[in-house]
Amino acid sequence: MSNSVQEFNDYRAKMNDKILADNNKIIKRIFNLDTNAFAEGALDVKTKELLGLVASTVLRCDDCVKYHLETSYKLGLKKEEVVEALGIATLVGGTIVIPHLRRAYEFWDDLESQS
Repeated sequence: MSNSVQEFNDYRAKMNDKILADNNKIIKRIFNLDTNAFAEGALDVKTKELLGLVASTVLRCDDCVKYHLETSYKLGLKKEEVVEALGIATLVGGTIVIPHLRRAYEFWDDLESQS
């Protein structure tokens, strides 16, 4: 079993702690805005995570893709739902996102293998 999920989470937590420890008001506000943007609202949380996944894939941010994949997994989204969203991301982003699509599939497999 791959350790990629744990390694990603450990690194993310360590670096977020380091970044937030500098107590930069702008960075803290951006982190807060990000957290609040994905809270329940007119759109449900699952929909927002899929939107985040699509945007992250199109923007080719592997860390963001991993974050949204894991959150989607924890929220109970099915692989078929995630794959459909990734299909939209590939359509919108074009073939340049295919390497990110590969890594997304690999990370989802790692998430599933943990349970």
